[in-house]
Amino acid sequence: MTTSTTGPATRDFEGVAIPLPGTYTIDASHSRIGFVAKHLVVSKVRGAFEEFEGTLTFAENPLESSAEVTIQAASINTGDKGRDEHVRTGDFLLVEEHPTLSFRTTSLTHKKGETFVAAGDLTIRGVTKPVELDLELEGVVVDPWGNEKVVLSAETEIDREEYGVSWNAALETGGVLVNKKVKLEIEIQAARNA
Repeated sequence: MTTSTTGPATRDFEGVAIPLPGTYTIDASHSRIGFVAKHLVVSKVRGAFEEFEGTLTFAENPLESSAEVTIQAASINTGDKGRDEHVRTGDFLLVEEHPTLSFRTTSLTHKKGETFVAAGDLTIRGVTKPVELDLELEGVVVDPWGNEKVVLSAETEIDREEYGVSWNAALETGGVLVNKKVKLEIEIQAARNA
């Protein structure tokens, strides 16, 4: 264990400085839960959810650490109000019946260095499926106000149709309007609970 008056208290795991055991609360104002979907076969639509909350719990055994995140489905923002309203309807997220999306880890595996695989259950539109996130621990830092933060990023790809999000439209030139594969891109900054 390394303790410093200017930096965070960390411990070594396979040559990587990781947080000491404890719980961190996600700081949504410095985090992003986003996605990328192919549109018109060749272009990409990017968006993000603006309201979410969750915790990261670092266990005594680092590979028993866990995460829980709840996302407000109606907070979706793709930069186009009309499109966002459509995505909130029954064609996509059906937010009136399923106001939240959620993710809860079930296991954590170390790959090498700062990279891990976080397996868990992702729930969209009331359907829960297992997913694996490629996760990278970006670092453990102390901000100018003395708050200890952990920063990580993760990504995965899902098939939206497996979650009942199956609306589409055929194109005259072949293909469909929206690809069924969606890439999830996550950047998290979380603060250690007092």
